[in-house]
Formats: sequence, C-alpha cells, structure tokens
Amino acid sequence: MPPATRARRSSAPARSWDEPTLAPVVLVRGAEPLLTERAVDGVVRLARERDPELEKVELEGATYGAGQLTVAASPSLFGEAKVVVILGADAGTEDLMADTIAYVARPDPETTVIVVHGGGQRGKKMLDTVTASGAPVMTCDPIAKDAEKAQFVANEFRAAGRRADASAVRALVEALGSDLRELSAACSQLVADTTGTINEGVVDRYYGGRVEATGFKVADAAVDGDTGRAVALLRHALDTGVDPVPMVAALAIRLRVLAKVAAMRGGGITARELGIAPWQVDRAQKDLRRWTPEGLAAAISAVAQADAEVKGEGRDPVFAVERAVMAIAQARRG
Repeated sequence: MPPATRARRSSAPARSWDEPTLAPVVLVRGAEPLLTERAVDGVVRLARERDPELEKVELEGATYGAGQLTVAASPSLFGEAKVVVILGADAGTEDLMADTIAYVARPDPETTVIVVHGGGQRGKKMLDTVTASGAPVMTCDPIAKDAEKAQFVANEFRAAGRRADASAVRALVEALGSDLRELSAACSQLVADTTGTINEGVVDRYYGGRVEATGFKVADAAVDGDTGRAVALLRHALDTGVDPVPMVAALAIRLRVLAKVAAMRGGGITARELGIAPWQVDRAQKDLRRWTPEGLAAAISAVAQADAEVKGEGRDPVFAVERAVMAIAQARRG
C-alpha cells in the first residue's frame, strides 16, 4: 500500500463531543446521552449549513434489517445531500455490523453517515473498521468529576450569553450534579427566568442549595404520599426564600422521571435512550409500585396547572404550588 494511502486510512485523533466535523463517516462514541445528542446535532448542523435542503434519515440499530444503510445512504431522487444517523449501534443487529463494515470501505462522499455507539466492546470489529478508516471519532464519555461538571455549567451559561460567577456554578453542581441533563435544564431555566449575572443567591433561591427544605425534598415527600411532611417542607422552604417557580420545576422533574421509567415497562426503550441515570431508574421503580397510571396522570396534570399559575396565570403562586403538592401526595396509591 502506498505511503499516502496508509496515512489516509490511519486512525484520526479523537475529538470532543463539542468539536463537530463533516466526513463521509463519523463515529460518535460514549455513554453520556446528552453529549451524544449534542454531538450528532453538531454534525447535522454543519451539514445543513453546507446544504439547507439536507435530508436526515435515522436508523435504529436494534431493529436494523439487511441493506437499510445502502438504501438510506443512496442519492435521493432530486439529488439532495443526506445525513444518515445510525442510533444505538452498540445494540445493533449482525446485519448492521456487516453493512457498516462494507459501507466504510466505499462511503458515498456526498453523504454523511453518523454511527452512534454507546460504549463497550460490542461490535468491536465494526468499531475497529470505522476508526481504522480515518473517520473522525467524537467522544461523549460521562462527566464524573465536579470540576468537569463545573466547566460544563460555565460553558452552558457562556453559550447562552450569560455570566455566572464561580460560587453560582459550584452551588448548581452541588444541587444537581448527579445528572448532566438536569444541570443543562437548570442552566436553561436560570437563563430564561433571571436577568444579569447569575450568582449563588439566585441558585439558592431556585434550587435550595443552602436551605434545609429544597424543592426536591418536597417532591420526594409528595411522591411518597406523605402529605403532612410535604406541605411542612414546602412552607418552610417558602418561608426561607425559595421561589414557587423552582418548587414546581422540582415537582415536574421528579414526576417526569417516574413517567419515563413507567414507559420503559413496555419494552423497546432503554434508560440510556431516555437520558436517565441508573440510580434514578432504581428509585423510580420502587416508587412506581405504589402508583397507578391514573394517579401518575393526575399528578402530572396538577403540576402542569401549577406551573401555569406560578408563571402568571394565577393570583396566588404559593397556594398553587401547595395545592399541587397535596394533589401529588393524594394521587399516590395507598
């Protein structure tokens, strides 16, 4: 093999999830769902900038049938560029592995195929073939260290055009640092609901970083069906300066996890696909033993109503959130 060919087919250096690039084949690899989604979105965004008429096609690894990649990556009738996203390649069928290996040997230069692999060694031959081809590899590993989470939060605020001081970033990581998606959602909420520099006081007001009764403790008590404790914690939190808006947000987050885990019972959906941490799944499964689908629907409806009322549609935000807390606790099966 000529030297130039060897160089062209050598493994490309790994790239971070936030360093998208275009190539005939791109491997997005890692176990952090939020970063995986953003890596894919970044590549698709670049492709759309190059061709606004881009056609995006998604293939599911677990249900992949022979030949689907060839069909998906073939030029369209009107010649539009294509991006083909292979989701869950780590859970892909043998046909997917074989077709991907064959495709990498002769990729269509006008098409971008994004192979999304959640980590692990399943499909090793396919992974080795993709990396050996020189395809860019975007890494999306979980962010475990507090310093890395703090950097992530700071970057979220910076990308939104807002400034947050170091103490605010630290307080947010301490309050929600176990789940990257919740951290991202909290940053978005703070950007949307506040003005000026985000400081520790703002974070404490929304997420109870330094008060005994946080919104999440209130949500836990309500989900447990302990009306008295939930209301007592709520009133204490409000008395110590916690705003009703983040209280409702905490209730919504808690119920959202229950709903997602309930949806997993039907099969075909994994915790990774839903962006839920394993500890959240375990906890929610225990909680759901005392919840009916009707009760969960009623609780979610009560929180939706409270959310509207605390954001301007009601006259008494405190009463709205208290009513929602009681409705959640009462909706739980005895």
